[in-house]
Amino acid sequence: MKKNTRAAFIRHMLENEHTIEPTPEFSYKALIRSRQDYDEMYRRSIEDPEAFWAQMAAEHLDWFKLWDAVEEYDFTDERPYARYFRGGRLNASYNCLDRHLNGARRNKAALIWQGEPSEEVEVYTYQRLHREVCKAANMLKRLGVRRGDRVVLYLPMIPQLAIGMLACARIGAIHCVVFSGLSAEALKDRIDDSGATVVVTSNYGYRAGKILDLKGICDQALALCPQVKKCIVVRRIDKRTDMTVGRDLWWEDRMAAETSVCEPESMEATDPLFILYTSGSTAKPKGIVHGNGGYLLYAAVTSKYVFDLKESDVFWCTADVGWITGHSYLVYGALANGATSLMFEGVPTYPQPDRYWEVVEKFGVNVLYTAPTAIRSMMKEGEQWVNGHDIGSLRMLGSVGEPITSKAWLWYYSAIGQGRCPVADTWWQTESGGVMITTIPGAVDMKPGSAALPFFGVLPKVIGANGAEAATNEAGNLVVTRPWPGMALGVYRNDQAFKDVYFPTPGYYLTGDGAYRDEDGYFWITGRIDDVMNVSGHRIGTAEVESALVACLEVAEAAVVGYPHPVKGEGIYAYVTVREGAVIDDDLRARLVKSVRTTIGPIATPDVVHFARALPKTRSGKIMRRILRKIAARQTEDLCDVSTLSEPAVVDELIRDNERLIA
Repeated sequence: MKKNTRAAFIRHMLENEHTIEPTPEFSYKALIRSRQDYDEMYRRSIEDPEAFWAQMAAEHLDWFKLWDAVEEYDFTDERPYARYFRGGRLNASYNCLDRHLNGARRNKAALIWQGEPSEEVEVYTYQRLHREVCKAANMLKRLGVRRGDRVVLYLPMIPQLAIGMLACARIGAIHCVVFSGLSAEALKDRIDDSGATVVVTSNYGYRAGKILDLKGICDQALALCPQVKKCIVVRRIDKRTDMTVGRDLWWEDRMAAETSVCEPESMEATDPLFILYTSGSTAKPKGIVHGNGGYLLYAAVTSKYVFDLKESDVFWCTADVGWITGHSYLVYGALANGATSLMFEGVPTYPQPDRYWEVVEKFGVNVLYTAPTAIRSMMKEGEQWVNGHDIGSLRMLGSVGEPITSKAWLWYYSAIGQGRCPVADTWWQTESGGVMITTIPGAVDMKPGSAALPFFGVLPKVIGANGAEAATNEAGNLVVTRPWPGMALGVYRNDQAFKDVYFPTPGYYLTGDGAYRDEDGYFWITGRIDDVMNVSGHRIGTAEVESALVACLEVAEAAVVGYPHPVKGEGIYAYVTVREGAVIDDDLRARLVKSVRTTIGPIATPDVVHFARALPKTRSGKIMRRILRKIAARQTEDLCDVSTLSEPAVVDELIRDNERLIA
């Protein structure tokens, strides 16, 4: 049977299935083989969390000194907190590198880097990566960086980014990675807030065939950051680069002068490891602080069990390291487990829509962890781009970043996984440090579109409008009632923001997401709380409406927002992009409305269906719903800077179309 025919057959067979079991072949070899095994581990993690996490810490990390206390927390205090392994001492860089050098892993590939130009490939064994990290650590020390100092890394997806992170961790400095797609203003804000005096950047970067002047952007930011004394520049492209005398230094020149021996600092488990800023699209960015011990353990344990990591696996987390997913599952979690991690500089559709599958085939990728945005994009392009490559090495798939619709899930499972690769649909956040709710591959039945069950030690609940725990299938706010090791230490230099945002109600951590729990105990994420619309007094999640819209074959992507309505208070505005060749007419509009009414109910009927050529997205692929809300509400005088979008011209097109739709 041809690949595309087989994929279509699998989807057809599963469309009406309530649950999908993992294959017996996968379960037999899995780390956790059955629902009974998962239930037993989860029970232990909740009933005796201190014993459970102490066992995990002893098994998964090397410690210079054991801890005095496993878990200490208070969610009701004026300054809520959670701390793990107080008194314990370790080093994250040592755990990701040094401890793998005494055996066969020494010569194993730790990091495989694929540049945007397909001919650019670098392989770092654990031994080579260790040497480079030590040299970078010595370079930072020679420039005056000490324990507790902050270092900003503004780099594209190149090996020096991971090397810089691990070098900071080695000497006890706190790294702050800033996504290279952010503007000079955003970079300046993060440098100022973190108090960094050293910045590491690249002279240029690639993005879908374009050359980005990262050093130029960095120079604009540094012109407003006089506290920065040194800027280390990686020569990514051999092209003229403006360098400021006395401040700017070439990475390669400084590295050549350093030795490859640097003893790791002994860090307190509760010392900060890094600061990572949340999106600043709606407010001032918040610097989320993660620690050395609890975070590293949680990243390592979730990497192992959520992705069923095996010694021989090539693990490809496609996320940019500028976001938490790249921190936890491309760098720290993967390397702490001694895995082979693939780092990719390009984008899914350049130079052609088969780029991902070319990379999977080229390196024999076994575990693929990507975002629904990428999945939808590839689904839109068609399965012919997949069928031209041998991707039979894949044995495990993952989804991250936003709720995935059942339609996209089934395409991913059938077209990419060929019905044999389990899909871990993971829910988590920057603040959580690692996966919180997921399908455990091999052990837990999958439900397309559901994040499934809590990870070990995680005790989530859905709280209804009356403040009590919601009933089965009743939507509410997703909260977590006890801590977990990956939980953030706080917001950098802002204890009040940590309390106000995450603990507005004493006793539990507010995730900011809506959810409901079905009759089997599976969690379904409905979207951000601020993405919940109040239509005639009824709360409707935007993700639910979007899922109903993309159920139509012609729809490639949908984004739903609320907008002011004279009768309902808030109406439903749906932006829809269609697949190539689809006919946009009244019949399609009627079928979209019918799909929503059938799936959710008449109250969820979209008031406006706005067919668009494309949606405004960041360069990392995130749909900017803030902009869509403002366009729908005709508040376009304050859209803020749209220059960092992947395609800024889309915004003007949407504004013009909106004026025509709502005359």
